[in-house]
Amino acid sequence: MIYDVIIVGGGPSGMSAAIYASRARLKTLLIEKAGCGGQIAITDHLENYPGFEEGINGFELAMKMEKQARTFGCEIVYGEASAVETEDAIKKVVLSDNKEYFTKTVIIASGANFKKLAVGGEQEFIGKGVSYCATCDGPFFRNKEIAVVGGGDSALQEALYLTKFAAKVNLIHRRDQFRAAKILQEKVFAEPKINIIFDSVVEKISGNLTVEEITLKNVKNNISSQLAVNGIFVFVGWLPNTNFLNNTAIKLNEAGYIVTDDNMNTSVQGIFACGDVRQKLLRQVVTAAGDGAIAAISAQHFIEG
Repeated sequence: MIYDVIIVGGGPSGMSAAIYASRARLKTLLIEKAGCGGQIAITDHLENYPGFEEGINGFELAMKMEKQARTFGCEIVYGEASAVETEDAIKKVVLSDNKEYFTKTVIIASGANFKKLAVGGEQEFIGKGVSYCATCDGPFFRNKEIAVVGGGDSALQEALYLTKFAAKVNLIHRRDQFRAAKILQEKVFAEPKINIIFDSVVEKISGNLTVEEITLKNVKNNISSQLAVNGIFVFVGWLPNTNFLNNTAIKLNEAGYIVTDDNMNTSVQGIFACGDVRQKLLRQVVTAAGDGAIAAISAQHFIEG
């Protein structure tokens, strides 16, 4: 079996690519390592995806996308891609169980994982006060006290954004100065809603049904303390899922994200990338879906050419 398109990853970008590719009558296979939906599958309430004026549960939206892709004839298999062989005209995707699939084009939509704090309570309270997306979850913390962890551009940008909703934002950083751009630091220092806590790390996240408290440790004197908060936003970096591309000629940037042009072409002909795995400005469901649509149409044009 030689497919027209194999899509690696079943998040919003991968499923959007699957919908467009299969609807274009391309023989399409989507490979997903766990369950379709990606990060939106663990999002309780998504308010900023167009068409749902009262918002929608992330898992529900993911299931609708999956059903739509299947309706147009997309095949879905579950497994983790371990390698992509790109040298020949017919590409090969190899899974961790050594199954092999052949295709004319590949769309990489494997996404990125947020770096976690790896502390007690973090996994337990994901979606219940622990968040990795201010744009997604900020509005749920109106007039509440929250914490933001991180010291780079993303952390400071998101802390400033969260002041639109929260009554108080505690910005926690393990060092005694931020790594972010000076202009962001100036804005943070000037914002009365932001309380800066330097030289501190989060040791534990606690609560009942939702987050109620975090335990902090000062890294200079090793003294621990408790801080009452209703939520904690973690911005300590992202890890693109590109390890399985290590032996390919696909160009990655220094952070490991795939470099593409506006049409989602990678540095290898017949290989496309979309969504959070590629180098881009904004990582949201709506931009991932748009990326997927472009990647599918570009793959179609490549095959026709």
